[in-house]
Amino acid sequence: MTKAAILIIEDDADIQELLSVSMKREGWHLFQAKTGEQGLELLKKEKINCILLDIMLPGMDGLKVLKKIKENEQSRNIPVIMTTARGEEADIVTGLELGADDYVVKPYSPKVLIARIRAGLRRQEEGGTENTSWQQGKLRLDAGRHEAYCDEKLLDLFATEFALLQHFISHPDLVFSRNQLIAAIRGPGYPVTDRSIDVQILGLRKKLGAAGNMIETIRGVGYRFRVLSREDEHDYIP
Repeated sequence: MTKAAILIIEDDADIQELLSVSMKREGWHLFQAKTGEQGLELLKKEKINCILLDIMLPGMDGLKVLKKIKENEQSRNIPVIMTTARGEEADIVTGLELGADDYVVKPYSPKVLIARIRAGLRRQEEGGTENTSWQQGKLRLDAGRHEAYCDEKLLDLFATEFALLQHFISHPDLVFSRNQLIAAIRGPGYPVTDRSIDVQILGLRKKLGAAGNMIETIRGVGYRFRVLSREDEHDYIP
């Protein structure tokens, strides 16, 4: 995806300058903000394709900014990559719970970060152009429209939750390890904790309601999307 608009919300001037040089080489249009408040204002005025958001910001911290981004209908589907110097699992999990699509721990290589941005932009493009749909029981997913339904009610899913549901519903009755799920939605070799993928699946199950039981935990292995028979559909979906 060329000429994508990237918003960097980062208060460190040296990092801003480093990223500016690297990203302009990619042909991307760059917007920069030193505070969360400035970043949110830019989101109102500009069409942004991806956001890099530091957790440690003056004033409103990155997690609060992320929450506001995901609460806004116009910005909630924009991929957000969290950057943090802490590297603590609790921060990462909190960011994922709030709807972050990715995270990078400082210090990081600009090449690695650019690869993450490319992946996020590619997922966004593929999700908008692929014309494939699936239905299992009362769950229905349309990848072309980027919409998922349960009992004909539109589900309010974050990008990662949608990607997980799409992978599950398109591969029914297959058991996937956590690493396999991560590779399927992020790419092979992607560094993430088991706890992080568990949090994403927990959030997806909650949004699916009773149908969330179709995503089964296979102890010691991972997860499976179980296809329901006509007889037991009523036990899962009211």
